[in-house]
Amino acid sequence: MPEPEIPAGAPAPAPVPLPGSGEPLPLGVELSPTGHPAVDAGLARLEALDGVPTDAHVAVYEDVHQRLADTLAALDRD
Repeated sequence: MPEPEIPAGAPAPAPVPLPGSGEPLPLGVELSPTGHPAVDAGLARLEALDGVPTDAHVAVYEDVHQRLADTLAALDRD
């Protein structure tokens, strides 16, 4: 069966790890800047997850969530 064609400009699908390989693969997710420095800094933390085992993801997700919640709270105060 031939590989499906990916339209020009479309993001490539994330690689699928082979069963039993034991090595995490990059997700291949590209982040687009939002234009808001605090949000961009929080989202940039997600780049640290590429190639990291999933059991290490929770702490980063919690950190990003807290950063985004703090940013929203600051907008409410302004």
